[in-house]
Amino acid sequence: MRVTFKPSGHYRHQRIYLRFYRGISEEGIMSRRVLTAVWLAAVASFSVLSLPAQAEAPYSFEATPGKLPKDVVPESYAVHIVPDLTTYRFSGTETVEITVKKPTSQIVLNALNLEIEQATLRGSKLAEVTLTPKLDTEQQTLSFALAQPLPAGRYTLAIAYRGVINAQPEGLYYDKYTTAAGEKVLLGSQMEPTDARRLLPCWDEPSFRAQFQLSVDLPTKFKAFSNTPIQKTIALGNDKQRIDFGATPKMASYLVVLVAGELERISGQQDGTQIGVVTTEGKQATAAYSLKISQQLLHYYNDYFGVKFPLPKLDQIATPGGFQGAMENWGGIVYNETALLYDPKKSTDSTKQRVYVVVSHEMAHQWFGDLVTTAWWDNLWLNEGFASWMETKATDHFNPDWDFWLRANEDRETAMALDARKTTHPIQQPVANESEANDAFDQITYLKGQSFLRMLETYLGADDFRTGIRAYMQKHSYSNTTTADLWAALEKSSGKPVAKLASDWTSQPGFPVVKVDAVCESGQRHITLTQAQFSLDDTATSDRLWSIPVEIGTVGGKAADKASYTLLQGRSTTVTRPSCDGALVLDPGAVGYYRVQYAPALFSALSAQYAKLPPSVRLKLLSDTWALVAADRQQASAYLDLLSKLGTETKAAVWDAAIDGLGRLDTMMHGETLREPLHRYAIGLLAPKFAQLGWTVKPGEPFQATELRAKLLRELGDYGDKAVIAEAQKRFQAFLSKPESLPASIIDPVVRIAGRYADTATYDALLTLAQKALTSEEKSRYYGAIGSAEDPKLAERSLPLALSAEVPPLFANRMVSLVSLAGEHEQLAWAYAKAHGDELVAKVAMFGRNRYFPTIVSGSSDPAVADDLEAYVKAHLPPEALTETHRTVDAIRIRAKLKARVLPQVAPILNAVK
Repeated sequence: MRVTFKPSGHYRHQRIYLRFYRGISEEGIMSRRVLTAVWLAAVASFSVLSLPAQAEAPYSFEATPGKLPKDVVPESYAVHIVPDLTTYRFSGTETVEITVKKPTSQIVLNALNLEIEQATLRGSKLAEVTLTPKLDTEQQTLSFALAQPLPAGRYTLAIAYRGVINAQPEGLYYDKYTTAAGEKVLLGSQMEPTDARRLLPCWDEPSFRAQFQLSVDLPTKFKAFSNTPIQKTIALGNDKQRIDFGATPKMASYLVVLVAGELERISGQQDGTQIGVVTTEGKQATAAYSLKISQQLLHYYNDYFGVKFPLPKLDQIATPGGFQGAMENWGGIVYNETALLYDPKKSTDSTKQRVYVVVSHEMAHQWFGDLVTTAWWDNLWLNEGFASWMETKATDHFNPDWDFWLRANEDRETAMALDARKTTHPIQQPVANESEANDAFDQITYLKGQSFLRMLETYLGADDFRTGIRAYMQKHSYSNTTTADLWAALEKSSGKPVAKLASDWTSQPGFPVVKVDAVCESGQRHITLTQAQFSLDDTATSDRLWSIPVEIGTVGGKAADKASYTLLQGRSTTVTRPSCDGALVLDPGAVGYYRVQYAPALFSALSAQYAKLPPSVRLKLLSDTWALVAADRQQASAYLDLLSKLGTETKAAVWDAAIDGLGRLDTMMHGETLREPLHRYAIGLLAPKFAQLGWTVKPGEPFQATELRAKLLRELGDYGDKAVIAEAQKRFQAFLSKPESLPASIIDPVVRIAGRYADTATYDALLTLAQKALTSEEKSRYYGAIGSAEDPKLAERSLPLALSAEVPPLFANRMVSLVSLAGEHEQLAWAYAKAHGDELVAKVAMFGRNRYFPTIVSGSSDPAVADDLEAYVKAHLPPEALTETHRTVDAIRIRAKLKARVLPQVAPILNAVK
């Protein structure tokens, strides 16, 4: 699943991470729920206890965690669904072939929000018997007590039942969308992690692999798509049809998919597999790009993994609503259309990039997640961390001008900012139930997992790493694994102690800072490396250590003095290099998941030649310097000094880091007199580069220049550059009468600026555009601009849109947070949220509810707001919601302390700006 961790539309200098958009992000991935009191206590204790890295055992079905007994296992399901699109309910029947492994007196499987009408059991030596169902809503189980113990053997379980077609993407759901011909509806499904039980009674845990064969009754105007091709279609009369799909290979229940509606499909072939792109009617022209890259990626992955994609077809299915992001159902990946469709005439460059990244992620899952599946949700990172790493690897391979490995710094910084707090958790964390399975889908799982794999691949070597991955795939195809299985394969292929090294990073929380100093004696450089836990909130554990692959290099040294690795395993070590030439650099490729703190003389040597450093070194130095400021290990003046050296920097990733740093300062300065000087400083830093680029794309212009223009334009608008605002407003007014006058390259920032400084007429125009837009990309653009309005009266108009039936849920659910963060109306939005809490949260899917309220105030630096958030959630939400609340509360309090410390440091510099 590609989770949206960063919201689409850049909230004003805030990187907000929202699980409930399900789109990694993200722009932004991407809430996951309940933690028991014991687990909450364990999470809190991570800040004070050193947890030893413990070896995990290879996969064993019997030893795999889970709630269901393992004495009965499913072999195959034959499921028939009859949806009613007037009542939004469905009836279902299923026949499950089961194996009883040892005598048992009951059969237990999962079911949720289903009504069981009838159930029977039969076997070769058992005449058909009627079973009495027992539903346990709290445990989400369906059980059948047996009059006599059932002997080991094969049996057939048949169940007739009824269920609900949900408004939110949970199990089978409906998605209403706007077309030129009026409102229409399609059916979609979302099963991960534990929602297949809403569509069919099943063994809904990933280690219970089985075959699934679906059939469905639908209106004749509907087309339907599932994991496998259609086997046959039967006319039923009365404008109805029955569609039967082929059987799947044995797979986990969370990968089952069903999408049906008035749909169209284009297709192509690659390596013997038919690839299709499915859209709602009239959007096929926007599907060509995703078809092309799907073919490209399938061939690449077939080669990389050494195992050919095993299904006869792969459909990429675009839905208008549902969720943001995508879900990797085997053979039938479902996307929000913003993550799959690209219109060369209207879509932005960021949309083009997002489509490539998300498709790369989901297609990687067809192997890492679908063909080989995590045994239990405590190893979710095996699915998501790997797919996140592979999305960057594949995207960079085919689009080298995008600098995607360099851009991965942003994801690493996101993970490290969270991982340096007491509320972090290890990549591998205990998961006891469905709620904790939901909570496992977070930034640590995705982004720390991705970052660690990048560091590990670089240390082992790309060839040895791939050899290990191929062996892992071949050995475990159509099965489940634990992390130990992957480490064993990589250790064998590389000959390095992977299990010990990796365990330090996956089974304990946090990460280190490596302090470095050096002296030169007799022409040799003696380098001292010392590690400690890096922390933002004084919770570092003094005895926690990591096995750190540290690459040591130089800038400006002799060609023979090449970078080399040392493995720092203890508290400190000394490394001798044969030359003192050049400036010393640690982690020159910017792949390490650790901070580097240089001794003052070493830092000064790098800072003095900052503009001449390689891009990865510039980026690492800039990011680490801000982090050290945040941890009270360095003065803020050192960071501003580096910013002043950006000059004509050409790399978008470096500008991203600078923009994020300025944004963090700006967030802390809300309501402070120092904010205006900061805005002057930011405009002075960014405006020269924008002037160099200009408003118009130049023939033959590098991709990064086009991308950077849009980013700088947006930022200058946010910081109040009067000339930029006036020109953007002028161009927006021209766009209203002549839409083709505004090129796709700058449409997002121009519309954003128009919304930010909107008057009533402009606001009304944006609202009309949002209501009439036929694509999710356009709706997101216009609703995002509406929520960004600076005028409090317009913000008051925006907030009720969160409860409006006229606004699609995907956009309505963002509105209060938009008004708070993008519009900077925190108090207004928070008051509205508290006054309408029950209504608001009822519209949000379960996986988003825990983050809904914390997100609204996540930009605050006021401890009183943190207290109020905590009190509200305790009073109005179940205890499991406190996990996300505590993370946001912790972030607010850290920001408050940072503000008190840093503002006096930067005040003299900023006040000097005229």
